[in-house]
Amino acid sequence: MARKKREDPPKPGAAWMNTFADLMNLLLCFFVLLFSMSTVDAQKFEQVAASFAQSFSIFTAGASAIGDGILVSAGVSQLNELDEFMNSTGKASDGDIVPEDVAQTEGQIEEAEAKIEEAKIKESEELAEKVEEAIEEESLDGVIDIDITSQYVQLTLQGSLLFDSGSAVLKEESLPVLDKIGVMLERYSESTIEIEGHTDNVPMSGTKYSNNDELSGGRSLSVFNYLIANTNLDPSMVKHAGRGEYMPIADNSTPEGRAMNRRVEIRIYNSMSSY
Repeated sequence: MARKKREDPPKPGAAWMNTFADLMNLLLCFFVLLFSMSTVDAQKFEQVAASFAQSFSIFTAGASAIGDGILVSAGVSQLNELDEFMNSTGKASDGDIVPEDVAQTEGQIEEAEAKIEEAKIKESEELAEKVEEAIEEESLDGVIDIDITSQYVQLTLQGSLLFDSGSAVLKEESLPVLDKIGVMLERYSESTIEIEGHTDNVPMSGTKYSNNDELSGGRSLSVFNYLIANTNLDPSMVKHAGRGEYMPIADNSTPEGRAMNRRVEIRIYNSMSSY
């Protein structure tokens, strides 16, 4: 019996052909997706263009592209108009630079700020009247000067009343004055109180303080410690700081001016202040 010839099985395609076919399918899907996303609604585009032209004056005279007829379509020969184009792009008409509603809003803000400032001044004035009455009751006329701002009422005490030259130790004769001031401050214990020490510009020599900054800080701290120890003031509501020679209120070239600059200021902040 004759033997049948054995047929070889068909050879599969090369492996790279399968990968290539998959890649072509992916590229086809990718470009179809790009085409679908690039479809532009002409009506919507015109609406957007009109909106930009009205708000920012980008598209003018019916142009459909930025710079149409100025740079893009005119070519390189129009580059000498580059400065004019760049300066004019995005400019609104003179009437649109400050719209009426914006100007009106700014006016309302300014008016509101003026009213708030006026209310702050009024409250400081009312507080100053009460402080003046308390000063008269405690017989401190001529010892304390009063000033007001929209933030606080300020009591100023001359440094010579409280301290010897170059010292931050309170004088014995100043303690009755501080006792009366403490009684007065207790009436405003809910307000923030600030104690600031100031000096003249004469350099320090022969004392434990190396400069006027340390001396002014030591003096404000001495007043703070005495008031906290002898009143019911809340320490968290009382601040103290030394400002040295940097905020003079008089001319340091005269003895009288230097005496005025050596001072301690006590500020009582009103309820509308930023503190």
